[in-house]
Parts: sequence; structure tokens; C-alpha cells
Amino acid sequence: MNLTRRHTVVLGVSALLAITAAPEVIASSSKISAPDALAAAANGEIVLVDIRTRGEWKRTGLAEPAVAISMHEAGFVRNLATALGGNRTGAVALICATGGRSAHLQRILATAGFTNVIDVSEGMIGSSAGPGWLRRGLPIKPWKPN
Repeated sequence: MNLTRRHTVVLGVSALLAITAAPEVIASSSKISAPDALAAAANGEIVLVDIRTRGEWKRTGLAEPAVAISMHEAGFVRNLATALGGNRTGAVALICATGGRSAHLQRILATAGFTNVIDVSEGMIGSSAGPGWLRRGLPIKPWKPN
């Protein structure tokens, strides 16, 4: 079977999702609003990480203080640990489009030893948790590929 890199990453994330279904895994349920995430990032209290795809970043831009680390690309956990200076106990807030992926990844990262993962549950475009970063008119920056 010839798997592309994307398929390999998707399979890896799927395997991690299966692990999180185990009852012995206790997940954090910390949530934060978009305005509170902006304030906390500005004060250095959290590292805000946008976990969406490159295409999404290109279409909407990134939250101004966010670091772009796509959960859909190989090396996500390593890159996240690097963004936290190797400190898996550091506060990190995850933002996606509507809060779905960030909530799932919050549980996955708990199994990888990250102990302070916060979900920006309204995401960039909004959800039942709130209107989202963009509709709130919070600052954005264009995504620039490396």
C-alpha cells in the first residue's frame, strides 16, 4: 500500500483518537473565549497555537498572537513542544475553525504529557460557544508560508 504523507498523518491522528477513548485517559476540559485568549497571549500567560490547515490560514489569516502549527502535518507534537520551549506543563491554547478539532486535540495532547492545554472553543469562525475570533473583530495577521 502506497500512503501519502497526509494519509500517514491522518492515520496517526486517528490512532491517537482511539487511544483517547480509553477510560483511563483523563482529559482536561479547560476552555477560554477568544477575547480572553487574546488577553492571556498578550500578557504572556499562554502560547496561542492555530492548529488548522495551511489552506485555512491562507483564507482567513491567523489570530495576531498565534503560532501556526497544523495538527494535520507530521511533527505536530514535536513542533508544539518546541513552541513551549520543551515545557509540556506550559499553558497552551489551541484554536481551530469552530472548536471541534481543538477539543479533540486537547484530549490527545493529555496522553502525550501536555498538562495545561486550553481549548478556544469558539474558534476562528464561531460556534455555539461564541461568535469566533473573526466576527469579534479581534486582530489577525496574514499567514506567510516558510
